[in-house]
Amino acid sequence: QVQLVELGGGSVQAGGSLRLSCAVWEYPISRHILGWFRQAPGKEREGVAAIDSDGVSSYADFVKGRFIISRDNADNTLYLQMNNLQIEDTATYYCAVGRRMSGVPLNDDYNYWGQGTQVTVSS
Repeated sequence: QVQLVELGGGSVQAGGSLRLSCAVWEYPISRHILGWFRQAPGKEREGVAAIDSDGVSSYADFVKGRFIISRDNADNTLYLQMNNLQIEDTATYYCAVGRRMSGVPLNDDYNYWGQGTQVTVSS
């Protein structure tokens, strides 16, 4: 059974940094597209960043220049380095395994999901 486990969430002040990780179990990720999404209270889940099997990445405009997505196929792990965090970045962050790459990750293109990790940014 495929399992995705996110770690690294927490509370940070605006301007700070966090690094999220996503360990994938029972599913070799090397040939697959991986993505990060987030959902704030009262809002729809939205795509944040994605990376394909060649390491090509794409980002939502609201995180470009601040977040970096990376992957370690040997460890079957996905990462999201989040810098210069802002209050509006507060959300539950999810990792996912997808089947199609687009400019901004789309929910419908992903079929395996983690349980989420909370990121809270305060002033």
